[in-house]
Amino acid sequence: MSTDKTNQSWGGRFSEPVDAFVARFTASVDFDKRLYRHDIMGSIAHATMLAQVGVLSDAERDTIIDGLKTIQGEIEAGNFDWRVDLEDVHMNIEARLTDRIGITGKKTAHRPQPQRPGRH
Repeated sequence: MSTDKTNQSWGGRFSEPVDAFVARFTASVDFDKRLYRHDIMGSIAHATMLAQVGVLSDAERDTIIDGLKTIQGEIEAGNFDWRVDLEDVHMNIEARLTDRIGITGKKTAHRPQPQRPGRH
C-alpha cells in the first residue's frame, strides 16, 4: 500500500506534509477497503441520479459507470494500489476513477461523507 503521495482530500490545507504516523493513524482504508463494492454501487447510483436530473449527460454517466466497473475488476484481481494518504475506500476509488477518466470522475465521486461507506 502506497503512502508517498499528498492527501488530496485535505492535505492542501497545511503548509507541511502530514507525518507518516499521523497519516496511518487517521486512515481507515486498511479497514474499510472491504467496503469497495458498496462504495462503487453508491457511486453508480449517484451518477445515475445526476444523469436523471440533468447534471451529467448520458455519455458522462456511462463513462463513469464503465470506469467504476473497471476499478472493481482491478480490486477483485488484486491489482489496485490502495493508498493510505487518501484515507478511505471512497477517496482511493475516486482518485483512481479520476486517473482513468479525467475530471468527469470528480463529478460523481463527491458524495457527502454520510453517504459513503465506512463514515459516520
